[in-house]
Amino acid sequence: MDQQAVFAEHYLDLDGLRYHYLDEGAGEAIVMIHGNPTWSYYYRNLVRAFSDDYRVVVPDHIGCGFSDKPPESEYAYDLATRIADLDRLIEHLQLDSFTLVVHDWGGMIGAAWAVEHPERIDRLVVLNSAAFPMPQGTSLSPWLRTARVPLLGKLLVRGIGAFSRVANRICVGTKRMSAEVADAYLAPYDSWANRVAVHRFVLDIPLSPGHPSFAIVRNTAERLGQLADIPMLICWGLRDQVLNRRFLAEWTQYFPRAEVLELPDAGHYVLEGAGDEVIRRMRKFLRLEAAHQTNGRSTEEKKQQ
Repeated sequence: MDQQAVFAEHYLDLDGLRYHYLDEGAGEAIVMIHGNPTWSYYYRNLVRAFSDDYRVVVPDHIGCGFSDKPPESEYAYDLATRIADLDRLIEHLQLDSFTLVVHDWGGMIGAAWAVEHPERIDRLVVLNSAAFPMPQGTSLSPWLRTARVPLLGKLLVRGIGAFSRVANRICVGTKRMSAEVADAYLAPYDSWANRVAVHRFVLDIPLSPGHPSFAIVRNTAERLGQLADIPMLICWGLRDQVLNRRFLAEWTQYFPRAEVLELPDAGHYVLEGAGDEVIRRMRKFLRLEAAHQTNGRSTEEKKQQ
C-alpha cells in the first residue's frame, strides 16, 4: 500500500489496543474521520494536498486500516465507543481547535463529538455522510439490508468480503476504481477476523429507538443547531447509492448557510469520484474562511484600541 510508504505511522494505546493515525504537516489542524468499509487511505490525496500548509490528522477506527482488530469479546464496536476513541485521540494530541472533515460513519462520529465541543470546531467539511436519523421516506439500500440479514450477512461481509468489494464497484460514480486502489481498500480486511469492524458498522446502523446507538444519533441531531454558526462546506456525490439526495437535503435543512458543491458524476466515495474538484473547493473554502477570521480579529482589535 502506497500510504504506508508515504506517511509516517503513529499509534495511541487505547487500553491495550493500538489506534493508528496519520499526523502530517504543521500549523492549524484538520481532522479527517473515515467511514465504512474504508479507512484512512480514503483521505490520502487530501493529506498530500493540505499537509504542506496544515497539520492533518486522520485516525483509523479500531478494527480498520492499520489499527488493531480485536474480537467482539474484547471491544464494543459501537457508536459510543467510537466517539470515546476519537475524544481520547484529540485530547492526546492536544488539539484545542480544528477543521473537521467527515465521510460516511465519520459524519455521525464526528458530529456527536462536535456537539459536545462546538467551541473547538473551526470549520466543517461534510462528504456524503449523515449525523441524524434516516430522513423521512428513505430506507436502507438493498446492499445494506442484505448485509444485515442474520447469518447470510455475516457470511457475505466477513466470510467472502463481498461488502467491501461491492463498495469498490458501486460507490465511485461514473469513474472506475483502478485495481491498485481497490486492492488498497481491501488490504486491511483480508480475513474473517479482520472484517469484524466492517460487519459491526453495518449492524450498528440504528433504524429504530430500540437500537443501542439510536439515542446518540437522536441526541446529536437535536443539538446540531449548536454548530449552525460554524462555516460549513458540503461536497456531495449525487450518484450515491447509499445516502441519496434526501440526506443532502437534510444537511441543508439543518445548515441552510452551508456552501454546497454538488458533484453529478461522483458516488458515495466522493473523493474517488471527484477528488480534484473537492480539493479545489476545499482550498478556496479554507483560504476564504481564514481570511475572514483574520479580518474579523483585526476589526475587533481596532475596536479595542
